[in-house]
Amino acid sequence: MTRATVLQEVRQMRFEALHARRQRRDLTMAEAAEMLGVTERTFRRWSTRYEAEGIEGLEDRRLGRASARAVPVDEALQMVTLYETCYTGWTVKHFHERWQAEHGGQRSYTWTKNRLQTAGHVVRAPRRGAHRKKRPRKPLPGMMLHQDGSTHEWVPGCQWDLIVTLDDATSEMYSAFFVEEEGTQSSFRGLREVIEAQGLFSSLYTDRGSHYWYTEDAGGKVDKTRLTQVHRALQQVGITLIAAYSPEARGRSERAFRTLQDRLPKELALAGITDMAAANQYLTTHFISAYNRRFAVPAAETGTAFIPWVGTSLTEILCVQEERVVAKDNTVRYQGLSLQIPSDPHRFHYVKVTVRVHAYPDGTLAVFHGPRCLARYHADGRLIEPEAAARRRKDVSPRSRGQAIVGSRATVRANCSTRG
Repeated sequence: MTRATVLQEVRQMRFEALHARRQRRDLTMAEAAEMLGVTERTFRRWSTRYEAEGIEGLEDRRLGRASARAVPVDEALQMVTLYETCYTGWTVKHFHERWQAEHGGQRSYTWTKNRLQTAGHVVRAPRRGAHRKKRPRKPLPGMMLHQDGSTHEWVPGCQWDLIVTLDDATSEMYSAFFVEEEGTQSSFRGLREVIEAQGLFSSLYTDRGSHYWYTEDAGGKVDKTRLTQVHRALQQVGITLIAAYSPEARGRSERAFRTLQDRLPKELALAGITDMAAANQYLTTHFISAYNRRFAVPAAETGTAFIPWVGTSLTEILCVQEERVVAKDNTVRYQGLSLQIPSDPHRFHYVKVTVRVHAYPDGTLAVFHGPRCLARYHADGRLIEPEAAARRRKDVSPRSRGQAIVGSRATVRANCSTRG
């Protein structure tokens, strides 16, 4: 029995009692109408119907009549069937957006949610408790960025890490890609993509992962005197690294990952993507732009805090850098490899000299002495010959090189005697 039916029966019983008192002249029609909560005209009309048809005359004639604005049953059934066959497990919001964009749906979000709940495909969400006060967003893009990773089964049977870098002021996603495991190189990749596309930003907000911070104890305070590779690189380009001490403090990135974990696997499955390369391509060409159109918000102020990068090559900054001492055979030991330093016109050897090894994301290596690159190496330690040096060695014979040296010395002596 519906609520409308119950209210109708209560109204009928009250009317019968008041009508009987009206017949005994205990009440005037105006008093009876006021006690029933209707106008005198309505009470008179009901009395006429009651005397002519009995209790059935008081039934609400609107009950059981289809509304002129009611959605056709076939349309509702078609929407529910589409959800069952193609979008099972999607949230109502996600499905409603796709239904309108791809299938021509015209109904409201509330109507869609009610129909799916009635059909048993969507569970009503519990009431949320009181939320703590949110930290205000930064007023300008580029003032603070968030970088974080999320391990999830993004495609069936594959646990990947999704690395995301987004803006605090707008929630705009600047970089997103999948890797097998989050670490230093994945952080460098995200930073490079942002700096090359947007410019230098002011600060980076992260968790206390070991590739961002050193901590004495798990979950303890960070040690700001010992720099990780990421922290060193950020200091080198003038970006402040800020540590978050709870997931709630990183609410913007945590909320973004909840949305991504809900939507992205379904989008990848719908596109038939099962490998990481195709998934990264889909992120770049389709998903990031669509995500920003849907979830990015305008900044509080006009302008930007990004500044163009005009420094040296980012490749030599966003890489792993470790110091080594050159051995007596003029080699450097690194990760089980022996890197031979080639002959140098500036000095005969670098024995016992402290040099710096750069390890790049593609696996190649380089040895630096101060700002000068001494040599570059393949991932297996083989020397990469500089093209210019290789051409010089190929085109110039030892004899011709000696003649060139003698000729240059003669030229110098001639110039000196002329000046004298």
